[in-house]
Amino acid sequence: MTLSHETAPTQYVEANGIRFAYRRFGKAGGVPIVFNQHFVGTMDHWDPAVTDGLAQTREVILFNNAGVSSSSGETPNNFHDMGANAIAFIRALGLTEVDVLGISIGGFVAQEIALQGGDLVRKIILVGTGHRGQDMTASRSTEIFSQSYDPPEHLWLAVHFKPTESSQRAGLAFLERKWRRTDRDPATTEQTMTAQGEAIGKWIAPDNTLDYLHAIRQPTLIVQGSDDVIIPTVHSLTLQHELPNAQLIVYPDSGHGSIYQHPELFVTHATLFLDA
Repeated sequence: MTLSHETAPTQYVEANGIRFAYRRFGKAGGVPIVFNQHFVGTMDHWDPAVTDGLAQTREVILFNNAGVSSSSGETPNNFHDMGANAIAFIRALGLTEVDVLGISIGGFVAQEIALQGGDLVRKIILVGTGHRGQDMTASRSTEIFSQSYDPPEHLWLAVHFKPTESSQRAGLAFLERKWRRTDRDPATTEQTMTAQGEAIGKWIAPDNTLDYLHAIRQPTLIVQGSDDVIIPTVHSLTLQHELPNAQLIVYPDSGHGSIYQHPELFVTHATLFLDA
């Protein structure tokens, strides 16, 4: 049986004293791609149109980092340690070379994996993310996450999509796709939410510099929406400028979750980048 986003079983592997939950599916034999999730997200917050699309040509690995959902331990309050835990997870699977994808704070983790992992990382895809020391005064993340939604799942319409009719329609289609899986992860805990919030505060501290980006020499694809209200789009421009080997794609009429609004287009672009 060919496994998919909907049917891949949740498996576990131990590393660094943590029991990591993960799902693995797609075309084996090449360089797998490891997905790193956004704030309070689990393996069930990915879009099957993206994961199954990429799985047509490569192996996809979803996982919950330390303390997140079905993984054991506590979530660290800094992205350096989250990156180190991700590297331990990857190596525990016996992998010696991977591509990494990160969305939002998962993009911060992906940068740490590249910085700490050396030859472990071949290529990087950064989605709706930014850099250390980024100015977040224009972000509406606090406002959006502090509001109530009916149903609660419509939080993600506000996070990932623009308020335009076309974007919201794409958002509803995304929510329908991601709820097709019935064997689902438990929600993240208050400990994870608090620790990730503290990590964000440390990441955006203004005394950080952009010099660290010059050490990330792997080919990098940066993907962003035209109007990201969580991590302002301008920070993707800075990433592209400062990373030594980066290209940037900005999708129209889209926000933080641009790849969920344009999944087929993203899979095409990502596949071209990864196969080049």
